[in-house]
Amino acid sequence: MKKIAAVLSVVFLFLVLAASSAPASDIKLAHVVNENDAFHVCALKFKELVEGGSKGELTVTIYPNAKLGDERNLLESMRMGVVDSAIITGGPIINFMPKFGVFDLPFLFTTPEQAYKVLDGEIGRGMLADMDALGWKGLAYGERGFRNLTNSKKPVTVPDDMKGLKIRLMQNPVYVDSFKALGANAVPMAWTEALTALQQGTIDGQENPLNVIVSFNLFESQKHLALTRHAYAPNVIMMSKRTWDKLSPEHQKLVQESAQAAAEHNRAYDNEKEAEWLQFLKDKGMEVTEPDLSLFREAVKPVYEKYEEQFGKELVEAILAVK
Repeated sequence: MKKIAAVLSVVFLFLVLAASSAPASDIKLAHVVNENDAFHVCALKFKELVEGGSKGELTVTIYPNAKLGDERNLLESMRMGVVDSAIITGGPIINFMPKFGVFDLPFLFTTPEQAYKVLDGEIGRGMLADMDALGWKGLAYGERGFRNLTNSKKPVTVPDDMKGLKIRLMQNPVYVDSFKALGANAVPMAWTEALTALQQGTIDGQENPLNVIVSFNLFESQKHLALTRHAYAPNVIMMSKRTWDKLSPEHQKLVQESAQAAAEHNRAYDNEKEAEWLQFLKDKGMEVTEPDLSLFREAVKPVYEKYEEQFGKELVEAILAVK
């Protein structure tokens, strides 16, 4: 019996070691929003391309609705190799990689095309490459999109209208400083907590692209929408470096190309649907204002002064110079 037990122990140890070094086959891909969101559209395209391109050697299992944790938890889990891949809003990345916050400076981007050129170019690729040292493989930039303000209290047309409004923000210091500069009461919290807070009225508003406002039915608690387009938010399709290193070179190439194609699919989806989303929100009774953004840009100048030293004035100017 002892010999049998010893043999079984050796076999078990062999299986454990084999599993830990085995090539990745099923990629667990997580995001925090629901199946109506553009993130899920992006995830489905990635799944389709990876599974089709690998002829079934790789599969992708999608976990939406924060089933594997909020975005900060997902970033930590990828570093540990517990979660293989995720689609992450840019904001939470700053907690681990502060310079990524340069993309969150208010009114940095004026058009989607400018954002795409920066993100797909040398500046954006350099940020993705720097993620290797943090335990992630940055694959591509999809899109959360231009962010707009909603609230339950009053229409917003000038910065003064924001004074006293409790606005939920991502846990992101650039966003917090930007909204404080605009006079709002900035309330950083995870998205999963924000949904309850909006329903209960413990916060007055939030800021997100139109897609999020539609997919989470925010018009039910938010009656006012201001098209501030105060920030352009990319998402990042990323992978645990541990999972990436288990992939064969051929599969790495496939995953990289699939991520870029899924990102571009995500962007195209947003651009095609934006007018439809806006009309839908109007039909649902939201009062829409189009503020004079020159007043808002003037109000957030101190934010640029604060962060230029951290991000580098040359980097900020290089981004602004792209047209």
